[in-house]
This record gives sequence, C-alpha cells and structure tokens, in this order.
Amino acid sequence: MSTQTEQALLDSIPTGLFIGGEWVDGETGATFDVQDPSTGAVIRTIADATPADGIRALDAAVAAQESWAATAPRTRSDILRRAFDLVQEHKEDIALLMTLEMGKPLAEARGEVGYGGEFLRWFSEEAVRIAGRYGLNPEGTGHMVVSQRPVGPSFFVTPWNFPFAMATRKIAPALAAGCTVVIKPPALTPLTTMFFTSLLEKADLPAGVVNVVQTSRSSALSAPIIADPRLRKLSFTGSTEVGRKLIAQAAEGVLRVSMELGGNAPFVVFEDADLDKAVEGALAAKFRNIGQACTAANRFIVHKDIAAEFGRKVTERVNAMKIGRGTEDGVAIGPLIDADAVAKAAELVGDAVDRGATLLAGGKALEGTGTFYEPTVLTDVVAGSAILREEIFGPVLAIATFEDEDEAVRLANDTEYGLVSYVFTENLQRGQRMIDKLETGMMGLNVGVVSNAAAPFGGVKQSGVGREGGLEGIHEYLSTKYTLIPVS
Repeated sequence: MSTQTEQALLDSIPTGLFIGGEWVDGETGATFDVQDPSTGAVIRTIADATPADGIRALDAAVAAQESWAATAPRTRSDILRRAFDLVQEHKEDIALLMTLEMGKPLAEARGEVGYGGEFLRWFSEEAVRIAGRYGLNPEGTGHMVVSQRPVGPSFFVTPWNFPFAMATRKIAPALAAGCTVVIKPPALTPLTTMFFTSLLEKADLPAGVVNVVQTSRSSALSAPIIADPRLRKLSFTGSTEVGRKLIAQAAEGVLRVSMELGGNAPFVVFEDADLDKAVEGALAAKFRNIGQACTAANRFIVHKDIAAEFGRKVTERVNAMKIGRGTEDGVAIGPLIDADAVAKAAELVGDAVDRGATLLAGGKALEGTGTFYEPTVLTDVVAGSAILREEIFGPVLAIATFEDEDEAVRLANDTEYGLVSYVFTENLQRGQRMIDKLETGMMGLNVGVVSNAAAPFGGVKQSGVGREGGLEGIHEYLSTKYTLIPVS
C-alpha cells in the first residue's frame, strides 16, 4: 500500500464533530492528534469535543428521536442495508484506515470489516421483525396487548481495539429499534468511526439520528451526557474498572445499560484433544488482533501429559510470525496500541518468569520506532502469577497445567471474569459437561474464534451485562409495553 494511497484516504476523513447531520467545529476549536502506533507519526488532527459539545449532540439526538421512532421499520431496514452495501464498496478503505490508526495487520482488518458489516445486514433484517403479542387474559375479562417501543436516545462509548465492529455492533441494533445515538469513539482510534459515519450520511440517514463526538477527555464529556435526564440508554465496551464507574453514574437516572467489560478467558486443552486443531485454535484465540481483544485467550490450561508437546508446537508457529507494520505483506504481529501496553506486557512476563515460568519464545519489546512487543510463549506458569489474574491485552501465551477434569474446571472458573472460554476435547460428553460447568457467557468448543453477528455476544460475572448481536441484540434497545383492553 503506497504512502500516497494512505494519505489520500486520511485526507478524505472529516476533522470535525458530527452533530445534527453536519460536520462542525468544537465549541473551543481545540484539537488532538491521532497517531500511527507503528511509527509514532501523527496521521490526522481532529476536533476535540468539550462537555458542551456532548450536550449539543444529545440535543440533536433528542430532537430526532420522535421522528426516527415513527419511521417505518422497512425504511430503517433499507437505510441499514444501504450502509452495509456502502461498507462493501469501501471495505479496503476501512481496513487500511484501521491498520493505520490501530496497527492490526491488514488481513485482520479486512476480517473485521466483514464481521462489523454483518451487524448492519443482520439488524437491517431484524428491524422489520420487531413483534409483540395479543391474547385473552386467563380470566377472560380482557385482551392483553404486548408491544415493543424504542428505549430512546442512547449514548455509546466504544473501545480502540475494534474501531469498526464495535461501532456497528452498537449503532446497527439501536437504529433498527428506532433509537437515536450519540457515540464517543476512542481517542486512540476515532477515524474509523468518523469514516463510517460519512457512509451513513451517504445512506440517507436523517440528521440527528447518529451524532459523533470524539474527545481526548472521555470522562469529562461522558459524565454530563449520562447525567442528563433525557438520555435513556448507555452502552459501553471497555475495562471492568471503567464499566463499574459508568454503571454507578447510570444508576442515578436508572438508565438501561449494556456493558461488555473485561475478560480472562481460559483455553482448556484436555489430553484427548486433537493437538493440531488445538494449536490452530490457540493461535487464533491468542494472537488475533495482536492479543488485544477481550475475547483473547488469557490462560492456557493444558493437561500435564500433553503440555510439553503443545508448548513445542505453539512455539514453532510463534517463532515463524513476522513482526512489522500492518500494511506490510505477511505481517502477523503489528504494534501494540501504545507504550503503556508494551510496558504492561513486559511487566506481566517478567513477573511470571521471576516466579518460575519458562520462556519458550519472545519475551521482550522491540527497540526502535513503534510500540512492538515480540509474540511470546511461557510455560510452567505457577499459581499466583499476575498473568493468570490480569487481562494481558498483548501477544503473550501463558501455559499452566492440570491433572484432571475437576481441576481444569476449578482453574478455568477461578476468576471474577466470565466472558468467553475455549475447550478442546474429542470427547462429546466431556464437551457437554464443560458447556454446563464453565462460568462464561460464550464458549468455543474445538474452535478459537466465536464472534458472529447472528450470535449473542456478552459475559457473566464482572465481564458485563446484556448482549450484543443475535436475536437478543435488538431487545437491548426496546422496552416492553403492556396494554389491557377490557372485553366489551
């Protein structure tokens, strides 16, 4: 990909805030820079929204709510379908943009465009299937009408690691349900959301239905929006620590909330597993998105009889991974998002090694330009190591061992998180037991990637509240109304 192509794409992205159907300057004219993590270079300077700008965006969403809720479901469906078609037309642009601002390899960015686009198509189909029910009450004295209504103006806070998919996964069901939106994209990777918003414009989305306020001061902008009594819904994807704070703020207004929070995913490999299949699953579950995913496998819990062979096979594949800028051919590992992410990976690896873990591959940051950390494999990781308790968010595969099924379950569930788990076994009955016993909202059985627009995404325990995607996703943006009509 030529530098000229990259620059032309970057130059095409608006620099303002999107409020009430127009790209406008922020209240103060302040700006902030977006950087390429592979080089540290500034790639775009954009408007920096203030709290007052956030309220302006909410004003626009509130003003548009009544008319958007009254819009025919087929019309909402058609707009989302046009947005899907436009994404397909611009899929290379979106993929390149994500690689430039986030660092992921271009092949993975293309995969995210495909995944994220499916939320637009899926919810364009769900928009016309919102249904209620009608029937006689048990006493025979009246007819019950149960209907669904849009929740109302919604505020979205999205993360930097999947800039396109996290925007579509929230915006698409909200629009399908008839809700208007204010979205605050991440300061590290806002450009993809801004580009996608320009496609929504081209899809003839009415003014005020989606409003975008990027800022370098997230909490300052979010707090007054969440406190505003006109807001009815808050959806956040990010850390559990921040999620707790937002839930507390939302409680004041008794807002509907959807929270997709942290993960500490166990990847359990039993002694009867197809080892080659398990290795392929491990590479997908760990190194996708450079390990920077809430669904990334965090703890590899491998039966003691096969742990050495599993470690050897994984290490062989990891040593062959090419590290570099995501636009380069064959790159598997791009940069981490920033220097703090590199420091955290180094700290977790250092702690594990100090406690007795063996380093099989990688284990250090790369010197020079960019925030790169080598893909790393650790084995013999002992209980108490920080890497088994904290979300790594980096390309580090940490192996611990177990002796029997009960121990595997105990180790897998020994965390306050419960987003996703992965299990590899050729024993069907054991697989069914794991479905029942593992305390996670999602599970991959003999597979390393579970996300799909048609499936409900979300966790239990401190990994979140609510579901995104699937049949369940649109109900996060609908409220149920019951009406009794007496029998005459």
